[in-house]
Amino acid sequence: MENLKLIECPRDAMQGLHDFVPTIDKVLYINSILRCGFDTVDFGSFVSPKAIPQLRDTAEVLAGLDISDSKLLAIVANERGAEDAAHFERIDYLGYPFSVSEEFQKRNTNSTIEESFSRVEAIQNIAKKSNKELVLYLSMGFGNPYGEKWHPDIVSEWAQKLYEKLDVRIQAVSDTIGAADPSVVKSLFETLIPSLPSVEFGAHLHTVPGNAKALVEAGYTAGCRRFDGAIKGFGGCPMAADALTGNMPTEKMLEWFEDQSIETGINQEAFMRAMNHSLTVFP
Repeated sequence: MENLKLIECPRDAMQGLHDFVPTIDKVLYINSILRCGFDTVDFGSFVSPKAIPQLRDTAEVLAGLDISDSKLLAIVANERGAEDAAHFERIDYLGYPFSVSEEFQKRNTNSTIEESFSRVEAIQNIAKKSNKELVLYLSMGFGNPYGEKWHPDIVSEWAQKLYEKLDVRIQAVSDTIGAADPSVVKSLFETLIPSLPSVEFGAHLHTVPGNAKALVEAGYTAGCRRFDGAIKGFGGCPMAADALTGNMPTEKMLEWFEDQSIETGINQEAFMRAMNHSLTVFP
């Protein structure tokens, strides 16, 4: 499998739903995903219930999840969330959204980039003390919708600083608004991966379904071996210019890897059952 890691993100898919999904329905859906063979499942978040009411039951969901070979990742937005998540032995990864856009960092975590950097340091300390690993999302990594300066070098500089100063070894470049095109994806990973060989770089891409395979191909060709997705592309960012822009559809990723005869380790029968199960959560 050449160390290919596929991450399924039901948390990202569900967090923006208006109607609350009952805890038992979340548990059943995520359990269907845990049977598929994903490296990691981004299952929930420990953030303010006022900020994301849909995920206020993450601890209860965790209690109902089956034992699986898949690792579990929870998103946190500050030290308090990291402390809450760190109490649970089953959680392997703490995920934190670090934006290279000042404006988006303020909107997303109510902090400046420098304040966010200090927050990463605190979360990293919590993660290491509790035997977790930090997964850092470089939000707005492929473009900026606010008129702020964006350049691959800005992303590279932050990636280097996060690794050298805070020892962040997993960094997922995140296309929060569907701004990436294949040429940007390819050039950015071709810059990042050789310059920081000790960092595991991932792609968290938002896209319209028709562009999905081209983006995966661009990332893979440039050396990326960690890809996030969500079944049927559910979820996405409300700030995206195109209403069809959602998460990277996992089934499109799997189709591309299959077309290239690249082994994913995903149980196709279990995945089809999870796809069917998704319709009960996302009617």
